[in-house]
Amino acid sequence: MPDTRPAWTFTLPAALLLMAPFDILASLAMDIYLPVVPAMPGILDTTPSVIQLTLSLYMVMLGVGQVIFGPLSDRLGRRPVLLAGATAFVVTSLGAACSQTALIFLAFRLVQAIGASAMLVATFATVRDVYADRPEGVVIYGLFSSMLAFVPALGPIAGALIGNLLGWRAIFATLAALAVPALLNAAIRWRETRPIGTARRHRSVLPIFTSPGFWVYTLAFSAGMGSFFVFFSTAPRVLIGQAGYSPIGFSLAFATVALAMIATTRFAKGFVARWGIAGCVARGMALLVTGAALLAVGELARSPSFLGFIVPMWVMAAGIVLTVSVTANGALAEFDDIAGSAVAFYFCIQSLVVSIAGTLAVTCLDGDTAWPVIAYATTTAVLVSAGLALLRRRERPDAAP
Repeated sequence: MPDTRPAWTFTLPAALLLMAPFDILASLAMDIYLPVVPAMPGILDTTPSVIQLTLSLYMVMLGVGQVIFGPLSDRLGRRPVLLAGATAFVVTSLGAACSQTALIFLAFRLVQAIGASAMLVATFATVRDVYADRPEGVVIYGLFSSMLAFVPALGPIAGALIGNLLGWRAIFATLAALAVPALLNAAIRWRETRPIGTARRHRSVLPIFTSPGFWVYTLAFSAGMGSFFVFFSTAPRVLIGQAGYSPIGFSLAFATVALAMIATTRFAKGFVARWGIAGCVARGMALLVTGAALLAVGELARSPSFLGFIVPMWVMAAGIVLTVSVTANGALAEFDDIAGSAVAFYFCIQSLVVSIAGTLAVTCLDGDTAWPVIAYATTTAVLVSAGLALLRRRERPDAAP
C-alpha cells in the first residue's frame, strides 16, 4: 500500500463540517428546485419537455461526471478537483438565477451538475484516503447517508418557501450562498490526501471491474440506498394519496425514518468492530428483508398507516445505515492508489442500478402501495446475501494453511 500524505488532524465534527456541505449541496440542487418546475415553462417561455431536461440531464451528468473526475482526482489530486467543482457550482448557480432564456438556463444547470459531480468524487475519495482504516470512516459514511435522507424531505419544502417569498431565482441564489462558505472553508483548510506517487503510476482501472468484492459491496450499497429511493418515490402516494396525510404530516412522518438512520449511525462504529464489514452487510440485508416482511403484513391489512408503512421503514433504515456505512470500505479495499477512480465507478454503478431497477419497481408494480419497496429490498438483499456467501467461499482456501 502506498504511503499517503500526512493524515488530517481534524476532529470528527470539524471534518464533517468541512466535507458534508458538498455532499448535501449536490443533492439539494435537485430537490430544492422541484416545487418551481411546473411554473418554469411559462416563466422561460419554453416547453415542459425542455424543463424536464434540466432535471434529467442534471442526474445524468451527476453520475457520468464522476467517471471523468475520479481518474482526474487520482492524477491531479482531490483538492484541485474539489475547489474547481465547487467554484463551478457557485458560478453556475448564480448564472441559473440570472438566466433569461431556457437554453441558457439549461446550459447552467448542466455545468452545475458537472461541478456537483466533481465535489462528490473529491469528497468521497478524501474520506477513503483519510479514514479507510479508521473507525471514524464508518461514522462519516453513515452520517452522510442519514443527512441525505433529510434532503429529499426538506429540500422541496425549503424550495417552495423560498420560491413563494422571493421568487424562483432566489432558489439558485440560495444554493450559491450556501456553497460560498463551504468553498472558502475548503480553500483554507482542505489539504491534499491523494497517495504519493499515484500520479506517476497511472495504474489501470480494469482490476476494479474484475474484483468480486467490488461488485458485491457496490450491489449492497445499491440495495440499501435503492430501498430508500423506492420508499421515497412511493411514500407520497401511499401516505398523502391513500392514507390522507397533509404535506406537513407527510414530511414529519418521513423525517422519522431519517431520524432512525441517524440513531443507528450512533452505534455503527461499535457494530463494525464487533461484526466486521461482511458481518454488518449480512445483518443489514437481514434487516431489509425483515422490514420488507413487515411492510407486506401492513399492505395485506389493506389500510395504509403509520404503523404499517413507516414503522417497518425504521427497521429497514437501520439495515440501510448498517450497510452503507461499510460498503465503500469493502468495495474499495483493493484500490487505495486509485481511490478516485474506484469511488467514481462505485457511485456511478450504484446510481445506474438504483435508477433503473428502482424505477422499474415503481412503474411495474403498484406505486400507490408498498409492494415496490418490498420487491426491490427483498430481491437485492437476496442477491447480496448470495454474493457474500460466494466471497466467503473464495476466501476459505486463502485462509487455509
